[in-house]
Amino acid sequence: MSNPQQLRYSKEHEWLSATEDGVAVVGITEHAANALGDVVFAQLPEVGDTVTAGESCGELESTKSVSDLYAPVTGEIVAANQDVVEDPSLVNSAPFEGGWLFKVRITGEPDDLLSADEYTAFTAG
Repeated sequence: MSNPQQLRYSKEHEWLSATEDGVAVVGITEHAANALGDVVFAQLPEVGDTVTAGESCGELESTKSVSDLYAPVTGEIVAANQDVVEDPSLVNSAPFEGGWLFKVRITGEPDDLLSADEYTAFTAG
């Protein structure tokens, strides 16, 4: 399993892209997707919602369990990936590409986001 170097990661297993015009893309990591199993339902935050770093902002339901989705940053939701709502298996098949979850205009960023190497070490236990 490889974690893309250009992304940053939360300890709740979300990834965050570099910002473009203050907007970042958020998804869950391959590690989290594998732990969840086959994702069958995605409840994502709505465009216009305000999310707070470290707080729940949606859910992913798999054949094994339901898992909260946490915001890695504080900001306003500017897009939600409707492809994932319609085909939740994208979270498993392409967690770093087509399986992204939402885009957020960042207003606050915690200082505990991890680099790819730090996240890999964190998940290794």
